[in-house]
Amino acid sequence: MIVASPLNSLPMYDWPEVRDATNEFWTGLARHLGTSSELQRGGAFSDSWCDPHLFFSQTCGYPFTHEFNGVLNYVATPTYGAPGCGPGSYSSFIFAREKVELMALRGARPAINSMDSMSGMLALRLAFAPGGDWKTFFAPPLMSGAHVASLAAVQKGEADVCATDAVCVAMARRYRPDLLEGLVEIARSPQVPALPYVTRAGDVGKLRAGLQAAFADPSLQAVREKLFLKDVSVLPDGAYDVIPALEATL
Repeated sequence: MIVASPLNSLPMYDWPEVRDATNEFWTGLARHLGTSSELQRGGAFSDSWCDPHLFFSQTCGYPFTHEFNGVLNYVATPTYGAPGCGPGSYSSFIFAREKVELMALRGARPAINSMDSMSGMLALRLAFAPGGDWKTFFAPPLMSGAHVASLAAVQKGEADVCATDAVCVAMARRYRPDLLEGLVEIARSPQVPALPYVTRAGDVGKLRAGLQAAFADPSLQAVREKLFLKDVSVLPDGAYDVIPALEATL
């Protein structure tokens, strides 16, 4: 009988500029997790989350509480050392080409990375909630496919506003400052739990212990700093329920 190999992915912030750092962090983390299997890359983010052999990954809070609710098992939540982030939480920055009041953007065209994105879709809706139904508030959106593409679309005038999560903004400031040229932060979304580490086939208790060891490992401190990884914690049961609860207010 052929036994499938454990599957691992860290797709959420795997920019080319930090690919080596991600690989180095995974090597150290895998050692603490007790696995020798490598990271999977390529394809859609959700490909690994759909695989029943998923050993370790990170997902966005929106698919975690919607499409993959009850499918992905929660392991822990990182704290990022970036502006707009708190202990186990983060927010999105709303960008436009000039400093304007939110309500002045009625009829504007938003750039949205994905319709299942907490940080790029729901965060934008929450920021503009006083304007009522966002589908009547905004023009039809430009579906960009990625946060960096949303920023570029607003820069070029192809869209007028976008929401980008705090970690991507910090990465852009450090590694691609040109992405933010000509853009102005006009608002921030409410804070929500940060992107969770998840599993389908792994032992949650052992994975938590391995994560905590990796975040305490002094030999991984430099690479954690490159990835803005500051700490890891286990949030209370139901912590991510705030995401559908906020959505229900719209």
